[in-house]
Amino acid sequence: MLIDSHCHLNYKGLIEQQGEILARARDRGVRGFLNISTRQSEWDAVIATAHREPDVWASVGIHPHEADGHADLGAAVLSAATADPRVIAIGETGLDYYYDHSDRDVQQALFRTHIGVARETKLPIIIHTRDAEDDTLQILTDEMGKGAFPALIHCFTATAEFGRAVLDLGLTISLSGIVTFKNARDLAAFAAEIPEDRVLVETDAPFLAPIPHRGKTCEPAFVADTLAHVAALRGTSAEALAETTGANFRKLFWKADL
Repeated sequence: MLIDSHCHLNYKGLIEQQGEILARARDRGVRGFLNISTRQSEWDAVIATAHREPDVWASVGIHPHEADGHADLGAAVLSAATADPRVIAIGETGLDYYYDHSDRDVQQALFRTHIGVARETKLPIIIHTRDAEDDTLQILTDEMGKGAFPALIHCFTATAEFGRAVLDLGLTISLSGIVTFKNARDLAAFAAEIPEDRVLVETDAPFLAPIPHRGKTCEPAFVADTLAHVAALRGTSAEALAETTGANFRKLFWKADL
């Protein structure tokens, strides 16, 4: 059960030929796609795609880059959007101090809003973190102290120390095509140690195409290449890892009708 646990099917580069892109992925054995939103204006289109395609599901959330434009987004609005049967996750949200497109205090506040809705709805929260490990971990630790919630670090590129800390908090970790890059030796080493029941794979399409597709627009079919690479790192077969990550997806994203 190979699943692309994080893609942006409605982004430029994919939306123009969405049907063909989904067909190519299905031909490579991909059986599910989680279509991620990053701003409120995308929610309707992302959800509509999930209603049209039976193997596509949707998330609702605000990316940290967009935080300034959604500073007044209330928990009630976000919670209401999760009622749609095709919405199975909250996010992506989190902290990005690399680009700092939004004020850090606003990013943190909105991140906590998303966590509160995840706790309320029991839906998993999809977390983006870049150059913000300390604050991300501090917020996760604080919020877990208020009551547990399901969560995933997507497109993991952080340190092994951070990875072990979030695993200790109960989070799941998703690996993107970055793990195939030649300069990702530390990430590759950590990928081999993620517990079997806490690992997922993704594309983050249309970004971060894995080897051997670097330089191309990434698409969900390429999750098969990332999966094969991660399987080799972990000393298992692609088929076995597909079953493992598929089972992990079903458990974490319990609302998906798989």
